[in-house]
Amino acid sequence: MFRQLFGRQVFGRTRTATDWPGVLTRYPDLIDVPAQARAITLLEGNTPLIPAVTLSEELGCKLWIKYEGLNPTGSFKDRGMTAAVTQAVYSGAETIMCASTGNTAASAAAYAARAGIRCVVIVPEGKVAQGKLAGALAYGAEVVSISGSFDDGLTLVREATEKLPIALVNSINPYRLEGQTSAAYEIVDVLGSAPDWLCLPVGNAGNISAYWMGFKRYWEAGRTERLPRLLGTQAEGAAPLVKGYVIKQPETVATAIRIGSPARGEQALAAADESGGFITAVSDAAILSAWRQLATQEGIFVEPASAAGLAGLLASVEQNRIDVKGQRVVCVVTGHGLKDPQIVLDQAEPPATLEPTMAALEDYLA
Repeated sequence: MFRQLFGRQVFGRTRTATDWPGVLTRYPDLIDVPAQARAITLLEGNTPLIPAVTLSEELGCKLWIKYEGLNPTGSFKDRGMTAAVTQAVYSGAETIMCASTGNTAASAAAYAARAGIRCVVIVPEGKVAQGKLAGALAYGAEVVSISGSFDDGLTLVREATEKLPIALVNSINPYRLEGQTSAAYEIVDVLGSAPDWLCLPVGNAGNISAYWMGFKRYWEAGRTERLPRLLGTQAEGAAPLVKGYVIKQPETVATAIRIGSPARGEQALAAADESGGFITAVSDAAILSAWRQLATQEGIFVEPASAAGLAGLLASVEQNRIDVKGQRVVCVVTGHGLKDPQIVLDQAEPPATLEPTMAALEDYLA
């Protein structure tokens, strides 16, 4: 009965949760966390790489979607947070702190709860999707809103953690990137080698930096014969890496990447350049269009920011900046759609209302 309830069929056999130990235990030789540290884990990672059948046909390539929304708190942040909180606890920290547009807050709160330590998160007032805020509160975080941007919050967190005995767990913490490299390893483990292109959203720029670190480590270890080109995408209203200057008041419907001064900006630009790729910017309309395509054509529901990588890919192909025909492409979608359900309600037509009769239903279906 246990295996029926908690197992799933994978490649002809039943797989249970105990088969996947979490990213720190799965990749101990590649993630730089002290071996003697007790892993603070929620069995993160092992997210599916879903073939995008319809979009592959449209683009003339083999396209996969790395669905990070199936991590424990619904976003890719859990990969880095397991490493950051593990190190913080190992170092004796009793409190962690972060600034967040939502996903980092929820993840930090969950891993702090798992570790039995205090979590304080700083969020920009009125700029966090309700699904993300609800997560942070549910896990027991102390949520503090400020009348400023994410960048203002990160500045405040940096100052606080320098003065007080509190561990910072934003992506400027190197252990965050260590954990997030695991996604690159998983992609290679499934495909057998790195794809030709890896496309993903860029906000604070830690994720694109971590992927490049991960792919390079696998390549140096002889576990992949190639390295991918990176295509990072920002929203036009929050595109400091494309425009070349800090955006003091970033604005975009893609709240997870509404960041005007990325902490890992230089590292992200270097990674994209070294890979032979680039970072681009697209409109909110393009992001929402890609978001709808993922849901209605592929059955993959993500938060709007998660669709930025696909939007950047589609725009770059249309503009003849890249040619992916016959190539293998992976788009990383970073957060589950239930992180930001309000966007669906704002965009969708209201449900039809009928009398509870077969005649009314037949009229509607006709």
